Amino acid sequence: MSDLAALKNEIIEKFGTPCSVIDLDVVDRNITRAQNLCDKAGVANRPHIKTHKSPLLAQMQIKAGAQGITCQKLGEAEVMADAGITDILIATNLLGAARSGSLANLQRRLPLKVCSDNVVSLSAYATCAQQANRVIDVVIECDTGQKRAGVETPNEAIKLIRRIHNDPWLQFAGLLYYPSLDGWYDVQVFHDKMLSELKKIGIAINIVSTGGTPNFAHIGKLKGATEHRAGTCIFNDMMMVQNGFANLDDCAFHVFTSIVSRAGENRGILDAGSKTLTSDTGGLQGFGRIIEHPCANIKKFSEEHGFLDFTDCIKKPNIGDILRVIPNHVCVAVNMVDQLVAVRGEKIIDVVPVKARGKLV
Repeated sequence: MSDLAALKNEIIEKFGTPCSVIDLDVVDRNITRAQNLCDKAGVANRPHIKTHKSPLLAQMQIKAGAQGITCQKLGEAEVMADAGITDILIATNLLGAARSGSLANLQRRLPLKVCSDNVVSLSAYATCAQQANRVIDVVIECDTGQKRAGVETPNEAIKLIRRIHNDPWLQFAGLLYYPSLDGWYDVQVFHDKMLSELKKIGIAINIVSTGGTPNFAHIGKLKGATEHRAGTCIFNDMMMVQNGFANLDDCAFHVFTSIVSRAGENRGILDAGSKTLTSDTGGLQGFGRIIEHPCANIKKFSEEHGFLDFTDCIKKPNIGDILRVIPNHVCVAVNMVDQLVAVRGEKIIDVVPVKARGKLV
């Protein structure tokens, strides 16, 4: 029996299938690669933990050189703070967490960096800071082409920065960008206008944060950038393979899943469905790549099952075969499970809790 076959047997005997598995040898390489890319570009690495949601993996990133972390939810930041991580940027407007009191409670424990693009969240942050009796750092999110969150003009940003500057409980910390892949020139134009306007009123920028794993292709191109936020790169997925950032061997996260039915010549059923691999296609065909049968298509899901089309496969799997699937979008797949089985060299070495999963606020 091969080492891989033995691993598959051990996985199903100890954990059953479907089972989410990470290869720590690949994780190590991916962490090192991201850190090296940041170091070479002369910017700090602030990895986004929304991908792995694990204090253990966040600490591995910090040990490799990351200056701090990025979170998407206050609940994620609470979990990371409980693990002793203190340099935390939360890269979204936090109205729910601010109004519930959660933001003030965490701000009492450690100084956070929060994000805003409007006066409503700024007012909520000021109230939280006063409740915590600690001034809170605020970065202004700027939209430069993604058309998600963020102010659209430097003038809008300046108005918010003035509002921060005039509030004793708020401190302007910098600017947050998420450039589109072909929009870095526009970001530079926006940023240069910001610098010019802020210089006129005597306000400095400490943080200039860019983001996105695909944007490692352009890291360092924004003159003035101080840090980069990337999440998916620790595991990678089929989206990252599709856009050229990663190869299949760079994908550290696999779902081990069993063929439970072969009711027709060209169809089959996996025991992993939307509750495991998620229904997010990431804009790709199907719902992930089966490593052992790359010509197979996971064409649709029920909650617990994946529906397979083997039309293009010469060799087809049998009932009981254990297959490994690379999801299209790994971040949402991780959020579906409580634990990740960690392997090295096809040997199980640990079970990693996904402690920050399911944090809605």
